[in-house]
Amino acid sequence: MANVINTSLLPFLILMSIFVSNIVSTSAGSTSTTYNVVSLGAKADGRTDSSRAFLSAWSSACASNAAATVFVPNGSYLLRNVVFSGQCKNLVTFQIEGATLVAPSDYGTDSWITFERVSGVTILGGTLDGHGAGLWACKNAGKGCPSGATSLEITNSREILISGLTSTNSQMFHIVIHDCENVKVQGVQVTAPGNSPNTDGIHVAGSSGVTISRATIKTGDDCISIGPGTSNLWIENIGCGPGHGISIGSLGKDKNEQGVQNVTVKTVVFSGTENGVRIKTWARSSQGFVRGVLFEDATMNNARNPIIIDQQYCPHDGDCPNQSSGVKISDVTYRNIKGSSASEIAMNFDCSHTNPCSDIVLDNVDLTYENKVATASCKSADGSATGLVQPASCLA
Repeated sequence: MANVINTSLLPFLILMSIFVSNIVSTSAGSTSTTYNVVSLGAKADGRTDSSRAFLSAWSSACASNAAATVFVPNGSYLLRNVVFSGQCKNLVTFQIEGATLVAPSDYGTDSWITFERVSGVTILGGTLDGHGAGLWACKNAGKGCPSGATSLEITNSREILISGLTSTNSQMFHIVIHDCENVKVQGVQVTAPGNSPNTDGIHVAGSSGVTISRATIKTGDDCISIGPGTSNLWIENIGCGPGHGISIGSLGKDKNEQGVQNVTVKTVVFSGTENGVRIKTWARSSQGFVRGVLFEDATMNNARNPIIIDQQYCPHDGDCPNQSSGVKISDVTYRNIKGSSASEIAMNFDCSHTNPCSDIVLDNVDLTYENKVATASCKSADGSATGLVQPASCLA
C-alpha cells in the first residue's frame, strides 16, 4: 500500500524541517570562547609577573555562558600565588600546552597554583616549574626555612581532568588533590632530584573517585601518597623512581581521623625506590582504618622495601611514647608482585600489637635479593598465601 501524506500537514512539516536544520547548524558551528592571557597583558618572558592577566582570563572564562578556554601561548610566564575559584557557568579548559609557568624564586607557603571550589575544569599540558632548589638547599643545611609551597592544589572540587601536565622541581608536593570528587589525572610527568625533601609527586586526601594513570614520577619523596579520607582510588600504569614508592599514609596522627578504603594500585614499575608498596601509620591511638586495598602487577627493580606495612612510625621522640597504632589494617591483597629487593627483607609486615593486621593475602609474589631468596618478617599479621610466594609467607 502506497504511503499517503496528509497535505494539510505540509506547512507544519516544512516549518519543523527549517527549525531542526537551524538547530543542527547552530550546534555544529558553535565553538568555545577563548581568552588569551597575552591579550590580557601576560608577558612570556619568565620575569614579568603575569598573575593579574591569568586571573582576568579565568574570571572571564568562568563567567562565560558558553564553554570557555583560558589559552596560554608558548613561552614562559612568571606567576605569584594564584587562586582560581568560583562556581563557573560552564565548562572551562585551562590550555597550557607548550608553555611553562614559573614560580617566584623566593620561598612560598601553602600552594602556588590553586583551583578551589570548581567543577568541570580541564587542565591540558604545559609545565610547572616550582624553582624548589633554593628551599631544598636551605632545608638540607638544617637552617630555619619556610615549609615551601605545593605547585598545584585542587581542593573542594569535582569533575576535574589533568592531562599531559609536567611538574618539575616543586618546593614541596607537586600535585595535591584534597576534598574532591571524580578527578582524573593522566599522562603527567613529575621530576625532582632524589634528594629533594618532601617533594611528593601526587598526594590524594579526603577525596573519592580519583583516577591516576600513565604517570611517570621521579622525586625525593613518595611518588604517590594517600592520606586520610580517601576512597575509591584507582592508580594504574605508573613509573616510580627515584622516590619513596607508593604509600598509604602516614595515617593515624590524629585520633579522630577518617579511614582509607577501596584502593587499587596496579601495573607499576618501581626503580631504585626506598619502598615499593607501603602502608604507614603513626604508633599512637587512632580510630582510623585501611581496608579493601589491592596491589597488583607490580615490578620491583632494586626497591629497598618492596612490600612493607609499618605501624611503628614515630619520627620525633615523645610524639608517641609507649603507644601502639590504633589504625586497623584489613583486607589487603598483594597479587603478582615480582622483581628484586635492595634489602634482604623483601616483605615486612610490622603491624600494631593492639590492632593486628588481618586478612592479608599474598597471591603469586616472587621477590629476590641479590639473586638469592629474600626473607619475610611478620609481627601481629594474619592472612593467607596462594600460588608461588617467595620469600615464603610468615603470615599467621
